[in-house]
Amino acid sequence: MPRNDDVRFTSSSLKIPLNPPKPSPFNFPFGSHIAKTRNSLAQLVDSVKTRSEFKQFNFSRFWNRLAESTHFAFPSRDRRSASSIGRSSLLCSASLSLTRSAESAQSEDKKNERLLFIPKSALLCSASLALTRAADESSSSSQKGLNPSRSDEERVLISEVLVRNKDGEELERKDLEMEALQALKASRDNSALTVREVQEDVHRIIYSGYFQSCIPVAMDTRDGIRLVFQVEPNQEFQGLVCDGANVLPAKFLEDAFRDGYGKVINLRRLDEAITSINNWYSERGFFALVSDVEIFSGGILRLQVSEAEVNNISIRFLDRKTGEPTTGKTKPETILRQLTTKKGQVYSILQAKRDVDTVLTMGIMEDVSIIPQPAGDTGKVDMVMNVVERPNGGFSAGGGISSGITSGPLSGLIGSFAYSHRNVFGRSQKLNISLERGQIDSIFRINYTDPWIEGDDKRTSRTIMVQNSRTPGTLVHGDQPAGRSLTIGRVTAGIEFSQPIRPKWSGTSGLFFQHAGVYDENGFPVIKDHLSSPLTASGKIHDDMLLAKFESVYTGSGDHGSSMFAVSMEQGLPVLSEWLSFNRVNARARKGVEIGPARLLLSLSGGHVVGNFPPHEAFAIGGTNSVRGYEEGDVGSGRSYAVGSGEMSFPMLGPVEGVFFADYGTDLGSGPTVPGDPAGARLKPGSGYGYGFGIRVDSPLGPLRLEYAFNDKHAKRFHFGVGHRN
Repeated sequence: MPRNDDVRFTSSSLKIPLNPPKPSPFNFPFGSHIAKTRNSLAQLVDSVKTRSEFKQFNFSRFWNRLAESTHFAFPSRDRRSASSIGRSSLLCSASLSLTRSAESAQSEDKKNERLLFIPKSALLCSASLALTRAADESSSSSQKGLNPSRSDEERVLISEVLVRNKDGEELERKDLEMEALQALKASRDNSALTVREVQEDVHRIIYSGYFQSCIPVAMDTRDGIRLVFQVEPNQEFQGLVCDGANVLPAKFLEDAFRDGYGKVINLRRLDEAITSINNWYSERGFFALVSDVEIFSGGILRLQVSEAEVNNISIRFLDRKTGEPTTGKTKPETILRQLTTKKGQVYSILQAKRDVDTVLTMGIMEDVSIIPQPAGDTGKVDMVMNVVERPNGGFSAGGGISSGITSGPLSGLIGSFAYSHRNVFGRSQKLNISLERGQIDSIFRINYTDPWIEGDDKRTSRTIMVQNSRTPGTLVHGDQPAGRSLTIGRVTAGIEFSQPIRPKWSGTSGLFFQHAGVYDENGFPVIKDHLSSPLTASGKIHDDMLLAKFESVYTGSGDHGSSMFAVSMEQGLPVLSEWLSFNRVNARARKGVEIGPARLLLSLSGGHVVGNFPPHEAFAIGGTNSVRGYEEGDVGSGRSYAVGSGEMSFPMLGPVEGVFFADYGTDLGSGPTVPGDPAGARLKPGSGYGYGFGIRVDSPLGPLRLEYAFNDKHAKRFHFGVGHRN
């Protein structure tokens, strides 16, 4: 029988660089520190599984000699060559490890040579699995016309398959031995195997994630060839160190690795844990991920997290027409203080989007965008906010409808003229001067608003207001005899402060002085109506009052169908003896419910007054924004009130929707307690209900409402309004 001692078995190394990382979902270059981070350990294992150099070698003579041997012995020309192969001759070898690139590895201490790395520079996956001939025989082998392609397909009978440690001894952990055996697919006792099948089983053991190396060894025994997979398990996980994770919750990190404590580190499970951490960052819009992994002796796992911090924030003004950089009129600090993103924080694309929305709600910007840019080689982010300013303001004219007048020629029509400036002094402060004039109504108003008082960290706004108004007295005192009318005149001046209390909650407080009286059709003050009912609380031609106002409002999503709750209180302060003293509380609530394509909107409002107050300040019930089917104030005028309403709206065509509604209101029997009992003198019922249907059209002015209502007195009435009901 020919001898085959000319075959030597050695291992060679195949280095596979990591695949380049996938593009960031944020389309942002993180910088060199983050950009070199690689995808995942699973991809490393996959890359090993699909790469091989078996086909480079010629094994045909080796397998032929094995097939001719009954006991698969290894004949030798001399005993020296035979002993170099022996019963533990190496068939092939495979291993998996992760190492730093050469220049990085040189800087590491020799005691760390066996550490598992996912370094910041080039990662190399080292895998070896090869058989080669001696150098002096390689040329003669090729001269004999051997066919290398056949070696992978030729089979040899394996009598026994075992899993042992790297020293050939039994594994201490039987569960790991079972993991390795379960990973095998082709290698079984009494099976005929090809080199390719052995190679694939080696990859399967490595791919299980529990082992850092696997070397298949063929041993000649009396019963045949024994195939031993010599494996080196990973260390047991005993501790975790995480550096650079400033926003990642410690509990999330603990939960991700909790199940692995005391167990052999599984690279696939480790990859899943790292992926969950990266997903946590991604879902919250953070520019961050795990950039480095090390396993120290003793089973201590170290994670290095790279979080892109905000290095600098700058404002860049762009021209409205050309889009080129220009000089803005708004002071940059006015914009910067609106941002929740601050220098030193981890950059979040979701937080940046909220900042864009906040700046847009200031009302002085036409367009806002944020461009993150790498801050050199620091791994940080420079945030550039591009803004396009609106025109600061100007004059405007328009019109509207008053709900206080519902009869007569040109009933309720109001014309308006206004001047506004949105950005006084470049600080987003707003000045508004307006005049509204109707058949009877007139309002002249000056408002000056600072949306954020300088130096205040509570985002408190301040509004200074002066107003002179004339409104019809029909809401409480009804229609007067022919040719006569009553008008309520109020001069009001005051200051108001408002600030957010909690998300969706805001609070307002203010102090106002009001000088109010009633005038006849000729503009002369009167203190009694034609029924001799008093028109003022003090008995004088004017009532003076100093009002302290407090209000808290909750809003859901912000649209009209969302939940809302508001409660307000006004307290008359009798600083002077002739000034009125009373307390008025008012509350409103609204809840929307989606029912298929339709929406049910339920609302409830109520209030009460304690103390001495003028009759025209009583709660008027009935009308377009109260109980439909009645004219304004025709249900009652009370010291207390409650009004409930239900509406079912549904889409019809484009911006048009239909609506069915029902309203109910009552003065809770408080009508006679109002000075002069204006409701009783005019035979108002004190309670009533209405129901009907209508259409609404969405328009630039707001919803246009046309409704037809019936009341409990069998009266019918059209109602027209602009905007949502109060």
